[in-house]
Amino acid sequence: MTKLELLSPAKNAAIGIEAIRHGADAVYIGAPKFGARVAAGNSLEDIQRLVVYAHQFAAKVYVALNTILTDEELEEAERLIWQLYDIHVDALIVQDVGLLKLKLPPIPLHASTQMDNRTAEKVHALSHDGFRQVVLARELSLPEIRHIHESCPDVALEVFVHGALCVSLSGQCYASECLFSRSANRGACAQVCRMEFDLIRAYQKGGTTVEQTLMQKKHLLSLKDMCQINSLQDLIDAGATSFKIEGRLKDMSYVKNVTAAYSEALNRIVNAQPDKYERSSNGVVDLKFKPDVAKSFNRGFTSYFLYGRNDRIFSFDTPKAMGEEVGKVKEIRQNCFTVAGLKSFANGDGLCFVDKNGKLFGFRLNKVEGGMLYPLEMPRNLMPKMTLYRNYDKRFEDALQHESAERYIPVDISMDETEQGFRFLMTDDYGLHRTLDVECEKELARTPQHENIRLQLSKMGGTVYRLRSLQIQYTHNWFIPSSRLSEWRRELVKDTSPLLSAEQLPRVEEVNTPFQGEVGMKSASYLLNVLNQRAKEFYEERGCEVGEWAYERSHPIDVPVMFCKHCLKYSLGLCQKYPLKGNANPSTSVEQRRGQLFLQLANGTRFRLEFDCKACVMKVIKDE
Repeated sequence: MTKLELLSPAKNAAIGIEAIRHGADAVYIGAPKFGARVAAGNSLEDIQRLVVYAHQFAAKVYVALNTILTDEELEEAERLIWQLYDIHVDALIVQDVGLLKLKLPPIPLHASTQMDNRTAEKVHALSHDGFRQVVLARELSLPEIRHIHESCPDVALEVFVHGALCVSLSGQCYASECLFSRSANRGACAQVCRMEFDLIRAYQKGGTTVEQTLMQKKHLLSLKDMCQINSLQDLIDAGATSFKIEGRLKDMSYVKNVTAAYSEALNRIVNAQPDKYERSSNGVVDLKFKPDVAKSFNRGFTSYFLYGRNDRIFSFDTPKAMGEEVGKVKEIRQNCFTVAGLKSFANGDGLCFVDKNGKLFGFRLNKVEGGMLYPLEMPRNLMPKMTLYRNYDKRFEDALQHESAERYIPVDISMDETEQGFRFLMTDDYGLHRTLDVECEKELARTPQHENIRLQLSKMGGTVYRLRSLQIQYTHNWFIPSSRLSEWRRELVKDTSPLLSAEQLPRVEEVNTPFQGEVGMKSASYLLNVLNQRAKEFYEERGCEVGEWAYERSHPIDVPVMFCKHCLKYSLGLCQKYPLKGNANPSTSVEQRRGQLFLQLANGTRFRLEFDCKACVMKVIKDE
């Protein structure tokens, strides 16, 4: 039986608890320090509170400690890992291999996607070094995932299925450090990829360098958000078992909605093939709303490279959320307008549109009356036939502000008569088997007692249990005071969900296969992200000479600061290897393909683009 895991983000313990309540099998949350989202750290007390709640459903809590560390930080990181182990965290998500040279507790380790896990060789090496689960790179296609699984069948493979995409290979982006001294590998990414760029072509003409601006003030590195909710079966067939939602900075309503939507999708797969699949946690989720991923923050959706190259993975006009398409503007009056479409609107809805200059403009509805929409302030640039989007659905968000889901474990109780009193047996579908023998003087009742017994045993509020069935077997209609029934019920459910200890992780001291650098990259370069002496020792013990420190320490010049599967030549129809079908763009001419392409920020900072067409990778290099 294959266990399937839905892994949701938790900015804090409260959001993590709601993620589990809405169907997550596991959550990942930032450690107090050393997480790849520096703004999403959490105290040990809050993490423990989340662990206690999660373990009631056999759900897991993974803590992200996935930055690269300095030599001075290693000792503190080691102490922190022991503290996390002591509060029964289920696994650590890590990037820095220097941690493996420390004295660690037997806590499972997961290899962060920041380790650039794209090949079977890399996953095999990580497995040999004791990593239990590997978070694969977002860029992988189904055949690539399948090949890794077939090559490393004993390694649990985790894949991103929803949320924001990094345009660069994870762990291989140094643009933020390069421009602002804010390292993405140390949790302080400034999101250079979401900025506006000009695309410039420089070429030689008559012995003179000529520059032509092909695109101006566009978000040329900003990708749409990933959405694989309709591809879960394909990912399962390829060998993935953990499905990760991005978003450790996302708010409560986002996590509730997206988690519920993917949980329902996984349940449909499990229910259709119960002999093959099961969820990795316990319990029943009762939703109080209908989830819809289109209603939460998104930049438009893409399956990225799961099915090969996708023509529409980018979002050049804006990096902001546009939301769901709700129709086209039909009629405009002085202070209101109408929309042609089937959607209904509510006071407080947030709407937006792209104006004729390609700029996103948003506004809020003040009043909806008789099909007429009245904004707080009428947008002057709104025109008939423009497509309208809703990026804030007031009614939907209001529903998520209240208790929007309940998660519980159905239990069956049998009550049998004994010589001294009664015996209760409580069981569930997940292995619970609790017996309680009570002594009680028996007294015949004047009225039937079954309904009162059921009523008192059903009062399980404050616990994760809900009474599903009750069997009462005794020889006479005995009278039992409600107070005694309540006392026995509390004793029956007491201490049925103790903290689960972290699994014992077998450590492999010797590695048969030395670490292999990725294809097309120098294994001894800054790309290994070696920031401390312990990490350097780790690689050198495996036959990999580290000749250069991490970018954050060495700051090499004239090297790529991004490695992108997203290719501007392809997206603009300039690629000869994979030409866009039906692209009538005149820039696809042979003349336009010549010359050097640059990205330029508003302040004049320029990046040279190099294209490794054999590997289908675009390299972004700061022009010195």
